[in-house]
Amino acid sequence: MRRVPARLHVLLAPKVRLGVVLRRGPSRQVASIGWDLRTDEFTLGQWLNGRIYERRSDLSPDGRRLIYFAMNGRWQDPTGGSWTAISRAPYLKADVLLGKGDCWHGGGLFTGPRTYWLNDGYGHRPMRASGEVRRDEDYRPAGSYGGECPHVYYNRLQRDGWTFREPETVFDKPLRHGWTLRKYAHAGPPGVGHGCYWDEHRLIAPDGTGTALLPACSWAEVDGDDIVYAAEGALYRVRLRAGGPQEARLLHDFTPMRFKAVAAPY
Repeated sequence: MRRVPARLHVLLAPKVRLGVVLRRGPSRQVASIGWDLRTDEFTLGQWLNGRIYERRSDLSPDGRRLIYFAMNGRWQDPTGGSWTAISRAPYLKADVLLGKGDCWHGGGLFTGPRTYWLNDGYGHRPMRASGEVRRDEDYRPAGSYGGECPHVYYNRLQRDGWTFREPETVFDKPLRHGWTLRKYAHAGPPGVGHGCYWDEHRLIAPDGTGTALLPACSWAEVDGDDIVYAAEGALYRVRLRAGGPQEARLLHDFTPMRFKAVAAPY
């Protein structure tokens, strides 16, 4: 029987080398895992019986807080079956909880270590508040891409140093030695191993003519002299030299993980 790899998406803190891996699989189970990029050590946060919309989620600049939009489809629950939450990374237990009740809009971006923009549109209902963070009522995203995943995701990418090449949904990020990491952000019918939004990546050579294809990776980013990327349920790190990428190093395979109830330590 063919092994079905987990789906991975990673949120990196803009100012420190910390991240949160969102591991999905089966489709209605997701785990949050802390990633220390200084040591490549991973720490399990919590599992959720439901769906986290990773493209509507973000990590605070200091890596301490996570904002995410989630859905469990329990429409009679107090949250209405979907919600936006702010938690203490890498955990999912909400310090701030806003019930939603549908899957329009939701999620948001951090505008500072303790301030966030809510992708509101309409329908959020405050259910739990925290004095540790506050909503940034003045922030307006630089670009407008609808109300759902692309609106949060494309603005997050551009905030984090990616250049949006319109009219195509292509993003470029400069690398060392004149190379470029290119991200193709797709939207369309779901397929094997991806939903209605998915990414592909290429490495563009300094002269712009030669390309080195990355594996079929669902996520990729720059970390100093390295490229870190997710493929087939695992995370890899590869060093980029002037002549091109070196051999990739496996950091961790997340596919064998199974649901485990974990209590947040707060």
